[in-house]
Amino acid sequence: MVALIPYITVGDPDLPTTVEALKVLDCCGSDIIELGLPYSDPLADGPVIQAAAACSLARETNFDAVISMLREVLPQLSCPVSQFSYYNPILKPGLGKFMSIIKDAGVQVK
Repeated sequence: MVALIPYITVGDPDLPTTVEALKVLDCCGSDIIELGLPYSDPLADGPVIQAAAACSLARETNFDAVISMLREVLPQLSCPVSQFSYYNPILKPGLGKFMSIIKDAGVQVK
């Protein structure tokens, strides 16, 4: 089995572009889209994802803005979106609350 699973960092270069990129990736036949939450110290990532996270954070992308954007765009997509994140942003609100927030925004939680 082969699947198309593109990855993008939310907020790079900005949130409106992320919305449009999600729509294009959906229309192009993505099976699932992996959406990375920007993190200030992405030490385990390569230089491309590090640069994307830095760009996103420089534009002050934050968790609340990401959730708002997801609530807007996810109902327009036919493919599922998964969240890619370091654990620190999950730990801050707590795992249960984080999962509840992203589920309420439309991210498929299994």
